[in-house]
Amino acid sequence: MKMNGARILLECLKKEGVDLMFGYPGGTVINIYDEIHKIKGIRHILPRHEQGGTFAAEGYARATGKVGVMLATSGPGATNTVTGIANAYMDSIPMVIITGQVSTNLIGNDAFQEVDIIGITRPCTKHSFLVRDVNNLATIMKKAFYIARTGRPGPVLVDVPKDVQIAETEFVYPETIELRSYKPTVGGHLKQTERAISMIFEAKRPVVYVGGGVVLADASAELFKFCKALDLPVTTTLMGLGAYPENDVNSLRILGMHGTYYANMAVTNCDLLIAVGARFDDRVTGKLATFAPTAKIIHIDVDPTSIKKNVRVDLPIVGDVKDVLGKMIKEADNNKDKVKSFKAALKPWHKDIAEWKKKYPLSYKQTSSIIKPQYVIEKLRELSDEDAILATDVGQHQIWAAQFFNVNQPRTFLTSGGLGSMGFGLPAAMGAQAGFPKRQVIAICGDGGFQMNMQEIATLVQNRLPVKVAIINNNFLGMVRQWQELFFDRRYSQTCMEFPIDFIKLAEAFGATGLQATKRDEVEDVIKKGFATPGPVIMEFKVAREEKVLPMVPAGASLNEMVLNA
Repeated sequence: MKMNGARILLECLKKEGVDLMFGYPGGTVINIYDEIHKIKGIRHILPRHEQGGTFAAEGYARATGKVGVMLATSGPGATNTVTGIANAYMDSIPMVIITGQVSTNLIGNDAFQEVDIIGITRPCTKHSFLVRDVNNLATIMKKAFYIARTGRPGPVLVDVPKDVQIAETEFVYPETIELRSYKPTVGGHLKQTERAISMIFEAKRPVVYVGGGVVLADASAELFKFCKALDLPVTTTLMGLGAYPENDVNSLRILGMHGTYYANMAVTNCDLLIAVGARFDDRVTGKLATFAPTAKIIHIDVDPTSIKKNVRVDLPIVGDVKDVLGKMIKEADNNKDKVKSFKAALKPWHKDIAEWKKKYPLSYKQTSSIIKPQYVIEKLRELSDEDAILATDVGQHQIWAAQFFNVNQPRTFLTSGGLGSMGFGLPAAMGAQAGFPKRQVIAICGDGGFQMNMQEIATLVQNRLPVKVAIINNNFLGMVRQWQELFFDRRYSQTCMEFPIDFIKLAEAFGATGLQATKRDEVEDVIKKGFATPGPVIMEFKVAREEKVLPMVPAGASLNEMVLNA
């Protein structure tokens, strides 16, 4: 049957299994919104800002593993999504962003609310489409979802002019799609996996270095089985948190700039580094010339352009990490005698790691009355559900959460890793809660990042999304302040946020519940009450103002050159 382009667009979403989308109406998408009003089967959430909506769609995608969908109008609506798109691109999150555009005959004429969103987003999308003919719309939407979710996932933008939305044609959705220039490698080469196992058997001090690719590939079970079978120590990136349970004896927690002492020392002293779904980001490696200086490196990744990009690699394996790990498990199972002797030879290495853990565990100095932010994180973990989903903003609180929340399940720690976008935490939690209405979702924010998208509290209240927001309030832009303290003689230039904001009244103004703790002995009661209160809750914790995130590897230093004490 014949449909207009706006209706075809929504039918395409239904064909792709989309039952939830975020969006903000405007002139060039008004026809789509008219069809949204008529259609059944797709829930629409109206954020208070397009950036908030894009982060929410991203939080939904991270938590559920599905493709997140955001709809925005042309001009400022489209440009307001760009930070969220760039954020998803850096962290490889599958999203389809649909933007309205002026009619095709007006493109290039500087029409009202016209921007070249294709040109703007080309560097931060996997691909961008401009739909010039309604007859191509269904095929383009099929391509968009295919590109977004396959290979190394990422955001895809589809720009739909107004006249294309109005034009009519027969709706035919392709069953399959094939792109001549886009054929991601899924299966890892068997000979390479066999070589990898041989290299592992030769190692005396191996470390598995895990990135977000394991989470994205839903390969956590395979990772755990592989590492336990060979008794391998495991460290993760910020994006890899939850890929391997941190309560396991072989966990080294996170590595890098704010990683644990024992993770950084293990990587520095290892003789084999097995990188799985990670990209050797500068926050992980520190000084490249001294990163894992005595190690051979195996790099497993679905994206061939990530391999050898930043570090030398002795054995590259291109393929989906779930497939590659499965093959490596089978290869290990076929060599049980070698596995037994290999594990026995690892005892001195595990002893070294145990001594590093004992020497410098993650810790902080307790106080009698002043609230330490690490204490708040520990209490949030202690009092929350085991499968609670945590979304963080960006800054000191983000790293404290990574250090002290103890993440044991994949897709339960949502954070902005590569781009480091302040304002991410609250809307990302909103998206996760929309995807899992009955699960506990917590947003941990700094007072700075919270204010960047605090308008989304209204969206939470309107949509009855019971996110619990913990504001770690030190009245500073804390991470920058820390650098100013350590490297700029405490010249706190424009990082102090002393202007008094009553977050309790703010919560109440939005129709949410507001709670506050100013002393250490109030923290537990506030969290218990916040978790027990129906609906969205803002819990403000007035913490020690100049507390630092430690350990810390200064910029340009080696991983073993850590600042350990205040």
